[in-house]
Amino acid sequence: MSSEGNGVATPAVDLEELKARISTLGESIKLLKSSAEQDKDAIATAVNALLDAKRTYAQNNGGVGVDGKPWEEPMTKSQKKKAEKAKKAAAAAAAAGGGDAGKVQPNEANASKKAAKKAEAKAKKAAMKAAAKEGGAPPPNAAPAAAKAAAAAKKPSGPMPVLTKSKLQPNQISFNPNASLENRPVVALAAAVITNSIADYELVSDHMRPGCALGLPSGNGEVSGDLAMARFIAKQQGGSSFLGGSSAEESAMMDQWVDYASSISKFGLARRALAIQRTLDGILVTGTYVIGHSLTLADVALFASLGFPSSEEGIAEIAAILPSGCPTLRWVSMVSAHPAVKEATQLAMGVSGKEEAKLESGASMEELVSGMNYLEGATPGCVTTRFPPEPSGYLHVGHAKAVLLNNYYARRYKGRLIVRFDDTNPSKEKDEYQTSIIEDLGKIGVKPDVITFTSDYFETIKQYALWMIENGLAFMDDTPQEQMQKERMDRQNSKHRDQSPAEALGYFKLMCSGKEEGKAWCLRAKIDMSSDNGTLRDPVLYRQNTTPHHRSGTTYKAYPTYDLACPIVDSIEGVSHALRTTEYDDRNAQFMWIQKALGLRRVRIQTFARMNFMYTVMSKRKLTWFVDTGRVTGWGDPRFPTVRGVSRRGIDIDALKRFMCSQGASRRIVNMEWNKFWAENKKALDVRAKRFMAIDKTDNVVLTVTNAGDGMQYLSADYLPKDPSFGKRLVRTGKKVLLEKVDTEGMEVGENIVLTRWGVVNLTKVEGGLEGVFVPDGDVKAAKRKLSWLADVPENIPVILSEFDNLISKEKLEEDDKFEDFINPDTWAETEVIGDAGLKTLQEHDIIQLERRGFYRVDKPYVNDSKKLMLFMVPDGKKKAMSGLDGKLAHR
Repeated sequence: MSSEGNGVATPAVDLEELKARISTLGESIKLLKSSAEQDKDAIATAVNALLDAKRTYAQNNGGVGVDGKPWEEPMTKSQKKKAEKAKKAAAAAAAAGGGDAGKVQPNEANASKKAAKKAEAKAKKAAMKAAAKEGGAPPPNAAPAAAKAAAAAKKPSGPMPVLTKSKLQPNQISFNPNASLENRPVVALAAAVITNSIADYELVSDHMRPGCALGLPSGNGEVSGDLAMARFIAKQQGGSSFLGGSSAEESAMMDQWVDYASSISKFGLARRALAIQRTLDGILVTGTYVIGHSLTLADVALFASLGFPSSEEGIAEIAAILPSGCPTLRWVSMVSAHPAVKEATQLAMGVSGKEEAKLESGASMEELVSGMNYLEGATPGCVTTRFPPEPSGYLHVGHAKAVLLNNYYARRYKGRLIVRFDDTNPSKEKDEYQTSIIEDLGKIGVKPDVITFTSDYFETIKQYALWMIENGLAFMDDTPQEQMQKERMDRQNSKHRDQSPAEALGYFKLMCSGKEEGKAWCLRAKIDMSSDNGTLRDPVLYRQNTTPHHRSGTTYKAYPTYDLACPIVDSIEGVSHALRTTEYDDRNAQFMWIQKALGLRRVRIQTFARMNFMYTVMSKRKLTWFVDTGRVTGWGDPRFPTVRGVSRRGIDIDALKRFMCSQGASRRIVNMEWNKFWAENKKALDVRAKRFMAIDKTDNVVLTVTNAGDGMQYLSADYLPKDPSFGKRLVRTGKKVLLEKVDTEGMEVGENIVLTRWGVVNLTKVEGGLEGVFVPDGDVKAAKRKLSWLADVPENIPVILSEFDNLISKEKLEEDDKFEDFINPDTWAETEVIGDAGLKTLQEHDIIQLERRGFYRVDKPYVNDSKKLMLFMVPDGKKKAMSGLDGKLAHR
């Protein structure tokens, strides 16, 4: 900005505005420092902001700071020490050069200043009395001409622009997470919950804000103060009952209670509580609420004056002040148990994602699993989540993350999990997929509280669609699909957008009849074609489909889209929190618009990032291609990322849950390495997988232990060396012992080797066949080679080991990539080995460890030598085997 006189830019700010900001920042720093868990980074940020503000003030006030003193840059402790030393040195030098003659001593100077101030105050007092006697106004405080001139010199010349304020986004509620609960917008949040509008607001944690504020929906400013915000929310959302009624008298009654609650807030808690008790006891003897027959702003405002005692500790504190059994104490208990108050408390406490209120005495909540976030506004017993798979394919690990997160939150908050089949597209759905999904949920340990179907609500959804047409919220359109897509991209209204409800109803009936002429018509919502959010540009809600439905048959000839059905059924079924992946972010606004337009109970949306893995495709279309082209054995192929596939590879359910929860409800999309998943899995297997031995059938060498028995001797070995409680197994010994050929390379006569679980053998011959002598008390630790082995006896069994590689050869496929160009041709390899006779006892799904080879899952148990034991290798997260017994494929 430039002065009109000379065109030179004049930096200027509103000093009063800046002074207020400095005061606000100071209060914010006090709050941060008084917190039980101080956030050092937030304090440092606030202090730096305060110094910047003070410096700006001084620069625009002629070098005078906000305290009226000349501004000096703050110094560090070391700088202060240096300055003190320099000052002392200067004083010493002055004393040495001529003494104090002619100088005014400090004490004398201070006495003079005090005398001048007293005289000035006495003169002012006399002037006030004189003016009062004459009936006039007291004279203004006149400053000496020199002082006026100095003040004028300090003020910058030219126009004075107002300091730009930081603005909240529309419908953002901002407050300090370090403030006490009563200083957070608990009344406003309760108002939003009661008026069914809480889903419209975004909570923002702001360490710099001393109070609370709400960004106006218009974007033109903000409302500050909890009660003012609560009133605004209730009025905007049509909550007249929460405000006590719509008449002038009802409003006046409400205002007097809110004003009373505000007026006593300056007193201590005990005085406030007793004052409210004396005021309310008479009213609450015959009534439940302060005004009317439901919770109103009066109740919540008075409850807030008591410190908003919704937690166990808060209620106990009030109970210790009020007389036992008084009506007000009963009222406190009742308000604290109100669902809206509970939810408001959790929302206020959880704004930073690090706190959670304990609302009920004795109610224990398990610690949040590492990586997970608190569920926004969740209270025990009031949480319902849902997992809505489409029965058009098999579940994959991405679905597993979604259902496990929903299941985790439902169990933690003592709520319900609904598994709802989104069967709105009969062209793709089959009973086969529905059955497989239920089975796969069992494989990963998920037991839903109820299984439902969107098709159960088809008639209800249809009635809502008709209501939208009748109320001008939807229209019928026969615009060709490509043209409709172009119009939506160009933000151009359909030619049918302004059709009458009667016309639309006629076309809707034609569409639902299943007639050919109705095929071109679809129902579209009438939202906002000018919106930057493409999903709000009049989306399609209903289409004709004459394919028989796998549950309802031919009853319906047109079906709702997921975009219409989901928000309706979520609300009807009592879902409290809809967990959706970030790919639905744009559609969240559409979801909320439909619920609001239909007057439905609102559902809170919480988003998380979907699970992506390197070298993997998750698309149903692409996975179907692998099945249809015979590149895999089916949907349960161990190379597939389906739940069935990874189950055959040997996942541990608890490890899967831990891994998925460790990824948590984060919104950050990452391409996960399979190694991290399998490394977590290995931790679980390592403590329960029984140990056995097996030797390659072809690449082996016979070692003759000359002093061993004839093959009828056994030794006892722990199934799990680190945990003897798993029991023991018998291990056959003998003169002829099979070793892995790769382990014998470089052996020398006289070398000591260790046969694992047996002992030390000293080699006596290498050339022309290995021979050695068993050393009963040999030093196991001194030997360099510790080998797996197997007595060469007839009881050994044939075993097939299978190992696998990724189906895709590229780490991450780009949008323009044809996945068919990146197919790995070599992904399944088999090795035949000779196994310990103890392997005959294994059953399907058992997981074992073949020592020095790795972990394996039993895919087919041993029957006889023609029906061999089939073991699938379980990856352990390492890129190659530690033992040197590498498989035929990459170690994954």
